[in-house]
Amino acid sequence: MPPPVVTAINEGGVSPYVLLCEHASNHVPDRYAGLGVAAPDMERHIAWDIGAAELAQHLSRRLDAPLFLSGISRLVIDCNRPLGTPTSIPSISESTPIPGNQGLSDAERDYRASAYFTPFQDRVRAALDRRTRAGTPTILIGIHSFTPVFHGVVRPWHAGVLYAQATTLGHALVAGIEAGGGVCVGDNEPYQILPDEDHTVPVHGDARGIPAALIEVRQDLVASSEGVLAWAGRLAAALSGAVPSVLTRH
Repeated sequence: MPPPVVTAINEGGVSPYVLLCEHASNHVPDRYAGLGVAAPDMERHIAWDIGAAELAQHLSRRLDAPLFLSGISRLVIDCNRPLGTPTSIPSISESTPIPGNQGLSDAERDYRASAYFTPFQDRVRAALDRRTRAGTPTILIGIHSFTPVFHGVVRPWHAGVLYAQATTLGHALVAGIEAGGGVCVGDNEPYQILPDEDHTVPVHGDARGIPAALIEVRQDLVASSEGVLAWAGRLAAALSGAVPSVLTRH
């Protein structure tokens, strides 16, 4: 059975953290015939964030945090990109052409938005609205992974924390992840949050006044269950340690 468009886990969790995994799945609905992409390429980062879903689920359990996972490949439509931007429905990803995304009609783009993107965002928005009405302290975290090499450039970081307005959260998480020792943590590396390239942090976080960040872990470090468990422990400690300073500021 294909995964649901959005899966919610532990919606009643008492943690201040709400976790998202926007690139949890590499599923492509049958109607798109694999988008014309070779099967081995669908296992690459271009289709999903390797290890991110398993990592997010471990964190949800450790923190008692609600978690929302997208059930659609980022190649069909990316749940962490603004609609209408080139990377929302990419015609080429890294250096790989995506034939099924080339020459799309406006009607098809609108269909993908309404069928896959909007249901995920609406579910997240509804959960945040409920917490706001209840006066529940909330911190939003997206869980991602990144490639060790991008366009031939080796990335030195083991993990990265991406944030915009939530500087207290961002700094606390960088320090907390580094506190475990033996890792290089990127401060707004290997990416930066940009309004025309990101959705979760600008829309669900900064625009609502909710502290928000993305945590990126290098995918070779979470490609095995052992690696996921190790990083779940490290990140859970960093996230727990960040709560007092972040909520004091809000």
